[in-house]
Amino acid sequence: MGIIVDRSTRVLVQGITGREGSFHTKAMLDYGTQIVAGVTPGKGGTRVHGVLVYNSVEEALERNPEINISIIFVPARYAPDAIYEALDSSIRNIVIITEHIPLHEMLRIVNYAKILGATIIGPNTPGIINPIDRVKVGIMPSRVFRKGNIGIVSRSGTLTYEIAYALSLSGLGQSTCLGIGGDPIVGLDFIEVVKMFFEDEDTKAVVVIGEIGGDMEERLADYLKKHGIEKPMVAFIAGRTAPPGKRMGHAGAIISMGMGTAESKINALEDAGVVVAITPTDVVKYLKKHL
Repeated sequence: MGIIVDRSTRVLVQGITGREGSFHTKAMLDYGTQIVAGVTPGKGGTRVHGVLVYNSVEEALERNPEINISIIFVPARYAPDAIYEALDSSIRNIVIITEHIPLHEMLRIVNYAKILGATIIGPNTPGIINPIDRVKVGIMPSRVFRKGNIGIVSRSGTLTYEIAYALSLSGLGQSTCLGIGGDPIVGLDFIEVVKMFFEDEDTKAVVVIGEIGGDMEERLADYLKKHGIEKPMVAFIAGRTAPPGKRMGHAGAIISMGMGTAESKINALEDAGVVVAITPTDVVKYLKKHL
């Protein structure tokens, strides 16, 4: 079954008429995702790859009450309004592809979503894909994924694709792959997603892909140390060779106050009992041995 998205998923695309929204709407439809409506203010009544566009989320839901997830392709300047519009219209699963949303805006959005009991994936995320049910709500290249029983949660889009492709080539498919997003403030974190994978019957092993910056991996390690590891798990941390004090990559890859280094993350995870792979190939070798 996988997590969050499945055969019952009905998608709304906010920002569907833009270049990115239109391109990835077609890719999601081609994969098998059921996109039932799009929203772009002022473009109501038009169609994008056969999907009817509405002027507002409220209007889209009036005509399509089965919608249960929205994906945001709205530019950063207007994305917060689009997210609030979806939340206030009772959509409780939102994937935010947009990057460069101001941190103070995301703090408010994440807090508001928690109050409502909503799930936020992102921002600055490649989204989520369930190869079992062929549902993709995001921008991942679907050709690298195959149906299987390995759950992947990652901070890096590119590494997600690389490791998923290596697993697929080896005959190991995936149940769900989810990118939590590369910004400092995101909705779902590693702990929440790993707990979902532990509870999912179709997920038999978990891959965690982290990177330098922040303390999300250390917090996951602390959780696992207290609560235990329920399924085979392997981690990969990008940035082992990053020069000390060097800021690399996106906004989330910031090292400060001795936290967030590759070494601190690797040590914390290994101390919690998680195997940390040195290379993506080692991820495949570990799972081949334990599944």
